[in-house]
Amino acid sequence: MLSLLGGIFLGWSLGANDAANAFGSAVSSRMLKFWTAALLAAFFVLLGALLEGEAGIETLKGLTGLTLKAAVVASVAAAITVTLMTLLGLPVSTSQAMVGAILGIGFLNRFVDFTGLGKVVACWFGTPIGGMLTAIVVYKILAAAYNRLRIDLFTSDICIRISLIVAGSYAAYALGANNVANVTAVFVGAGRLNVFSATLIGGLSIGLGILTFSRPVMETVGRRLVPLDPFSALVVVLAEAVTVHFYTFVGVPVSTSQAVIGAVLGVGIVKGINTVNRRKLVNILIGWFITPAIACFIAVVLFFTIHLRYVPV
Repeated sequence: MLSLLGGIFLGWSLGANDAANAFGSAVSSRMLKFWTAALLAAFFVLLGALLEGEAGIETLKGLTGLTLKAAVVASVAAAITVTLMTLLGLPVSTSQAMVGAILGIGFLNRFVDFTGLGKVVACWFGTPIGGMLTAIVVYKILAAAYNRLRIDLFTSDICIRISLIVAGSYAAYALGANNVANVTAVFVGAGRLNVFSATLIGGLSIGLGILTFSRPVMETVGRRLVPLDPFSALVVVLAEAVTVHFYTFVGVPVSTSQAVIGAVLGVGIVKGINTVNRRKLVNILIGWFITPAIACFIAVVLFFTIHLRYVPV
């Protein structure tokens, strides 16, 4: 069990950060109470992990062959990277951190599946673009449908609140289905866990992070890049969920944060690009590029460190 602590810690940090991508907009816009959002998110993350988490696990475990010791190093390196990026105030991509850590060890072992790696990297670039395009389409469709309803303000508030709950639950499901691979795929590859155990432990650890430490992020998400009203928040969550779920079918774990940022930019384009905080956007781009590099470096350093041998003189 001790060998799994690195993965559990990574899952906890993923849940603490990324649950905000599912329900943060609803909580920060005061459309939903935190504990309602947290309980729904934890339940649907676990459900998504158990029902659809296998495809991403198969992709990540095939990038390189890892021993149990190497799997622990990769998980710890990714967790350290996520923590450092959070402290620096840069956006966190757990997917990029884990892949960077896996590749660091793979390069040392001289075995990397470059075909699988190319597929993963291509999806990294496609995630924010997909989120942006999906948000533009979803915004126009929902706006047209909403304007035809001709309902009063009270009824409108109820409809948007219910829609945010449904969209947030779907986004949490997609998060579990897509990102559980980041938490436990290396342990499946190392032979420590089977797929069911990996999805169960991964889903539970993500849920634990949601329930214990996601509140600060949930209550502030969506206020930095583009100000979001409740309707825009609904569009962002739905676009992010659709984008991430699409990549679940492809079998590649992607960053829900990148999908959200792409969706927020899509809303910004519809509402007017001048509403986008460009300085924050630059910081986001920096974070995307340096996250896998940092994780790779930390994994290499840790791997070398644990293999050092003391030779008495």
